[in-house]
Order: sequence, then structure tokens, then C-alpha cells
Amino acid sequence: MPAVLDVEQSLLLLEIDPPFDQRAVQLARRRLAKRWHPDLAPPGKQVEHERHLQAINRAADQLESLAEGSRGGSVSAYAVRASAAAARKAPYPEWGVGNVTGIYFSGEGDDVQQWARVRFSVGVRTVPAGSLQFVDFSTPDPAAERVERFVTAAQHAMAEGDYALAAQRLVYARDAEPANPTVLRLMTLAFWQAGNFPAAARAVRDWARIEGDRPAAHRFASRIYEDMGSLTLAAEAADRATARAPRDASAWERVGRLRLRMLDREGALSALERSRRLGPTVEGLLDLALARQLRGDVGGEVSACHDATRLDPDSPTAWARYAHALARTDRVAEGIDACERAIHLAPDPEVADLLGRLREREPHVLPQSAAA
Repeated sequence: MPAVLDVEQSLLLLEIDPPFDQRAVQLARRRLAKRWHPDLAPPGKQVEHERHLQAINRAADQLESLAEGSRGGSVSAYAVRASAAAARKAPYPEWGVGNVTGIYFSGEGDDVQQWARVRFSVGVRTVPAGSLQFVDFSTPDPAAERVERFVTAAQHAMAEGDYALAAQRLVYARDAEPANPTVLRLMTLAFWQAGNFPAAARAVRDWARIEGDRPAAHRFASRIYEDMGSLTLAAEAADRATARAPRDASAWERVGRLRLRMLDREGALSALERSRRLGPTVEGLLDLALARQLRGDVGGEVSACHDATRLDPDSPTAWARYAHALARTDRVAEGIDACERAIHLAPDPEVADLLGRLREREPHVLPQSAAA
């Protein structure tokens, strides 16, 4: 089982103060074992003593390991404070919603500390009971507090890559504030990354109803619909994004790419030309070259591929596409040069084969002595 206490909490549980070494931890473990051993517990308290003794042993193991790896075998008070400060940067609410599995105490008299064992999605944690917020889900709490709590928990789950769990938590936040754009945006992302495309599509439609005058929701919708295999809906959403951000070159490039997949040559050509004027990319220029090729415009194809090589002279893909475009013209020597540049950047059997065929087409000039 992973460690559940930070250094400061472990010291509180073992009732020792820094600086400490392995010997101090061992003595504390023995002292507390005599107090909390289940065999010494009053009737009905055996389980509580057993759980507390397990927590003591885990804390002692953690502190002994830390002392063993410390310089001089001792852990200073400064090191303890630094460790506790780092732990507090990730507050307890980030662990999300959990179930309390036990409550117990450490210390005596005025120094009694109450602890809670809580099972979160990330594992079991031992935390000060006062840091917890108990929620009765049968009675809705104030919406703003509910949203903040579940959004924080969802962001923690997303940081750990558990998008399905994040989406579940965001549903609670959405129920509290159905028109909160932050919640709807995060829910869209969580469902999408979790692979639940129908739920992501529903979330992004709700988001677009709230922030439909901004392009972000429509950009997400386009990608989600594309992953669902609905190119028509994806293209319509991409069109809405360009309508709201007409100066965004990437939005026009996306429209062009989708139109290409739909075999809409004129629509693709128009969008990709717009993207080229606003802010060309290698990928966009190569898509433009394909649109021109499908239209039968070989000269336009060559021009777009050439622009791609000028934009990124180290792109083997751009040089390979430029070589293939030149092969459809009578510019054999330039095609050979493009092939050689592409192969130099990244060996490619297809380009090597094209290079051989272009060399066969290269005009053979007789030596001057032979011509005479």
C-alpha cells in the first residue's frame, strides 16, 4: 500500500518532534505499539486499535526510510517544514469525493489529534478529520460550492489521466450549475478524451448554447464529430468556427481538410487558399497541393509544394511531395534534386523508386567529341 501521510502528519502520529533519526522512530513505534496493540484494547475497541496500529507502522516505515536516506542519518526541522509545504500545495479536496472508513485519535489530553481514514479514487488516505467536508448528496448544497469542489476533483483526475472519472465528477458540477461554461468545457474535454463521443457531443452542444458566439465550442464540436465519423456535422461545426474567427488560419485549414475528405474540391480549395493567405503551414500547403491536383491544376500543385519546402526546408514530407509533383511535369532535373533532398532528410523507398524513374527520363547529352 502506498504511503498515506506526509512527513509532518507521520511525526504527529508517532508523537515525535524533529530533528529525528531512525532510533527515535523505532522507540516511538515500540512505545505506541504497547499502547495501541489490539490485544490490549478494551472490549469492542479491537478493530479501532488494529487500524491505528497499522497507520503507526506505515508512518514509522516512511520516517525510517527518510532518515536512512538523509545526510548524517538525521532529518532536520527545516526538511520537515519544506516537505509539509510541498504537500500542502496539493490540498486534500483535490482527492475528490471519498468514503470515510474509520475515525481514530492520536495523542492524549489537550494534544489529542483526530484522524480520518478515507477511501478516494486515488487510494486510501489518512488526513486530519477537520480538513474534510462532509456532504449529504440527498440534500443539494449551494451550487457554487458544489461546482468548485467537483471541478477541483475533476481537474485532479484529468491530471492523472483518468478522464472517465473526471467526467463523472463534472456531471455533479453540471447538475449544480447547468449553464456554467467552464464546467461544460471541461466536461466536453473529459468525455472526449475518455472516448465517450456521444456524451462529448451532448456536452459540447450544451456548451455551444451558452457560448455559441465564441469559436472554441465549435472547434471542439468539429473534432468530436470527426472522431464519431460524421464528416458533415464536423464540417458544419468547422464552418461555424471560421464564421466566429475569420482571421484564424488554422480554422480555415481544418475546413479545407474536412472538405477534402468529403471530396468537395472547390470548398476545400477555397478554404485552404484562405488559410494560406492568413498563415500558411506545411500541412496546409500540402493539403492545398492535393486540392489543386484533384482539380487538375498541376502547376498550382507544384507551386504549393514548393512553398511548403520554402516554409520548412528540413521537412522530408514537403520535399517528397514536391518531387512527386515535379514528376508530373517535364522539370526532370528539379524533380531529381527534390528526390535527393527528401532522401537525404529521411530515407524513403517510394521516393527512391521515383528517383530511379526520373533518372531514366533524364535527357542524355552526347559528349562533344562524340557529337563531332
